[in-house]
This record gives sequence, structure tokens and C-alpha cells, in this order.
Amino acid sequence: MKRKQNYIWPTVIAAALALGIFVGGKLHFADTPERLFTTNSKKDKLNRLIDYIDYEYVDDVDTDSIVDVTVNQILEKLDPHSVYIPKNEMDRVSENMKGDFVGIGINFYPYKDTISVIRTIPKGPSYLKGIKAGDRILMADNDTLYGKDLGNDDIVGKLKGEKGSTVKLQVYRKQEDKVFTVNVKRDIVPIKSVEAYFMLTDDMAYIKVNRFAESTYKEFKQALSELRKQGARKLTLDLRDNPGGYLGVAEQMADEFLQKGKLILFTKNKRGEVNKIHATSKGSFEDKPVYVLINERSASASEIIAGALQDNDIGTIVGRRSFGKGLVQREMELGDGSAVRLTVSRYYTPTGRSIQKTYKNGNKDYYQKFTDRYHSGELISVDSIKVADSLKFVTPKGKVVYGGGGIIPDVFVPIGTNEEEAVESMDSFGWLSYFIFEHLDDDRKRYSSLTEKEFIEDFRVDDILFEKFVDYSIRRNLRMDFYKYESSIKLYLKAALAEQLFGPNIHAKIKSAQDKMLQEVLKLDKPEAQEQQAEGLEIND
Repeated sequence: MKRKQNYIWPTVIAAALALGIFVGGKLHFADTPERLFTTNSKKDKLNRLIDYIDYEYVDDVDTDSIVDVTVNQILEKLDPHSVYIPKNEMDRVSENMKGDFVGIGINFYPYKDTISVIRTIPKGPSYLKGIKAGDRILMADNDTLYGKDLGNDDIVGKLKGEKGSTVKLQVYRKQEDKVFTVNVKRDIVPIKSVEAYFMLTDDMAYIKVNRFAESTYKEFKQALSELRKQGARKLTLDLRDNPGGYLGVAEQMADEFLQKGKLILFTKNKRGEVNKIHATSKGSFEDKPVYVLINERSASASEIIAGALQDNDIGTIVGRRSFGKGLVQREMELGDGSAVRLTVSRYYTPTGRSIQKTYKNGNKDYYQKFTDRYHSGELISVDSIKVADSLKFVTPKGKVVYGGGGIIPDVFVPIGTNEEEAVESMDSFGWLSYFIFEHLDDDRKRYSSLTEKEFIEDFRVDDILFEKFVDYSIRRNLRMDFYKYESSIKLYLKAALAEQLFGPNIHAKIKSAQDKMLQEVLKLDKPEAQEQQAEGLEIND
């Protein structure tokens, strides 16, 4: 990962990464306690205290863990997004933000006690060696990959390695009831941040971005270029549930929609130094209709794009109020392989508004405000969103926007009912996916002859599969009115099938048929709706 690069780090995830820090320092034991506490800086006090405990305390103590607790408490006093990344977490975090890793190129489940391949990465190392969905990987070189005590980290550690290195895999193929070995050469495997893209209508493209990593802008440009060749003259950019990432990547993406010279954002540090970021002449989608989807889990870099477009009167922001993170962090190495991501500035949208929600009452209160939105009713009604007149700003065309606690969309779309959200959660948390894997594992040949087109247009989830899912869920203590939402569940089951058979693009395309925000975009894109919106009239379909 590139060091000292400004970025916006994920919101809720960031709290879970604050795990510890190492503080070193040599101690001169000839010093008296009086000298220690009167002539040295505060940081020397901490260093010396740790050394006293390390060398003189009567019992053996893990001083690293003491420092972990101490430094986490220090960081908690700053803001919710200044976090520590310990040495053992750096590789995983770096891979996620870089956008690739070196491995064998499979998606897998630790199914029961065996590594089961869900899907191989197209043209990846395993794909090229003929490994298929449903295969069980039993061994990697001389290491067994089955057993109840084998954790995900252990599995990944055995499958990863140096680029170009070879791993000998022992594979069981259930469909043919045979065991075989294959040598797979490890290579760079992408971690896609452009999750899905396809044509929503004849001229409307759809791109879903799940985070802002180093590779995101390149992925976005490739997707947009391909969709434009298919006739895209409009774009729906889906940033729902996107927790953020690199600041620079968000700037690049915003630049695609803004004319040269337009302000994207500006940052201000503790010394009052202001850094303004303007659009360049590189934009490839300027002066074209764009809709940006956001929700209560869209944060930081997602909010930069939404705010930049909204404040420049470009496009339409659709959805619900975003998370509200307006702080910028910089990663700083600590010399032992660990790092701290420290908030170094605030960012402001082009009209000058900060969308950072308050954290003056501590981290617990900060994250509680996230759940308070549900109880206050603001996820159901736009009228329940509390705004302050003191944080009112006006765009060049006279549209009123507000700072403080997120981006309020131009067009509000309420959250679904509890049952509707439950169906969505079954998909997003993998419940449907796990059921579908078991279903395919029993009867994969049934789908082997279907093309993507045939599956989308002709395949229907029948009552037998639906009833199997109901039984599966009830046996695992999931309770809801399945039959009331039968059509929705069947569509989600079809989407889950599509993902494992064909990939995330088809999964997203099938789900779009019942996506309320996407359906709202299609309504807004009608000529009569555009005329009403231009006149400032409320649209009630």
C-alpha cells in the first residue's frame, strides 16, 4: 500500500480495527523517579513506564497488550476514525485497499469441515487449471485443508504465497466422485471494488462500487467505457453501503462528471491550511444525466462524490441520508510493521459544508446516533430528518443543502418494512447463498446447460425450491411470514443462484427488478418527471 496517502477509511469497520500499538524506548535505570517525572516529556513517561514493567515488575507481563489498551484509550479520546492497525493485520488491510492479492483465485466456503469452491475467478489460476464450482480442496502441498478446527486464516495462509510459486492441490470432485491432484501457479488475484455493472435500460448504465481502493478508479473507467460502447448515455452510480476508502480515488471519480475548474472539495487542517481540489479536463461523462444512490451506510469517499455533484447542481442524489463522515486520515508507519491512521484534516463540500456528525460525546454515542436514525423515523420519512438553519447552504442554482451529519438526498426513498429488510438481509449476510450452495451441491447438473440469457429470461424458481428454503430456514430458527413475501424470496433465490452460476453482474441485474431505489431512478428518468423536478415540484407516483 502506498504510504502517507490521504484517504477516507470505512466508518463502522474502523472501530473494529483499533486493536493496539507498540511503544518502544530505552530506559536509563540510573534515573530517579523524580527526574523521570520532572525533566522528560510525557511520551518519555509512557516509554519508561513500559520498560519498568518489562524489566522490573515481579510477574511476567505481556507489555504489548498493556500498550494496546493504553493507546486504544488514547485514540478513543481523539475521534472515532483515528485507528491503529497492528502488524498482524497490516497485510490483510493493505490487500483490501490495494485491490488485489497473490493466490489461487477461488471463492470458497468452509462447508462443514471441507474447503468447497463456490466459484473460480474467470481466467484466474484455478480456472485455467480446470477447478470447478463444487470441488473440495483437500490438501495444499502437504497440508490438510479439512477438519473442524481449521480457521479461515489458516486456510488462506496455505493457499496464498509468492507470485509464480506453485502449490500442489488435492481435489475431490463430488459430481464425478473422484480425487485428483493439480499444480496451480499462484498469481495476482483482483479484489473487485466495482461489484457489478450492466445496462439498466437501453441507454441507462448501472455501476455498483463497494469501496474506494487503489484499483477502483481503473475498474470504474473500464466498466464505464464498456457500457458506453453498449449505448450508455446516462448512469446510475450505486454507492449504497459503501464505507469509503482513498480520498484521491473519490476525487478522480467525481472529476468524471464535473467540468474543468469546478470545485470537488476542499480540506482544512489544524493550522488552517486549505487545500482545494478542482476538476480537470479529463472528465468523460460530463453533461450527462447521472443518478447517485446513497443510504445510511454510505460514508466518507461516497459522501465526497455525492456532495461534489449535489453542490455543483450535477445529477440527482437518490436514497436516504448518508452516514456523515467528513474527516480525512493519513496512514503513518510506526517502525515495527504496524501503523496508525490519524485524522489530519476535515473535508468540506464545494458550498463549504462539513457533513461530519458530532463526536463530542465519545465513540459510543457517535455510533449510537446511527441506530437512533431508525428510531427517530428518518429512515421512513424525509420530514423526520432534523436539520439546523445555521448549517444551511445554497448551490449555484439556488438549491438549499445542509451540513452536519451526512448528505441529504435530492429524492428520498424510505427503507422497506421489517420483512422486506429481512429478505434483503438474508441475501447480504449470505443466508440465501449458503442455502443455494447446498442446493447446487445436490443437483448442479440441472443448471449446467443454461446460458446467462436463458437463465435470466426463462428460469423461474419453482414451488419445490421455495418450500425447501422455507424448511431450511425454519430448521435454523428463522421466523417470518415467508408466504407473504414469496415472490420477493423467489426472486432473491434466483439472484443467489445466478451469482454462483454466472457471477455478481447477473445477481445484481436480477435483483434490480425489485430494487426500490432503482425503480425510483427509472421513474425520475421519464421526461415528465424531469420536467417536474426542474420546476421544483414533488413527485408522487
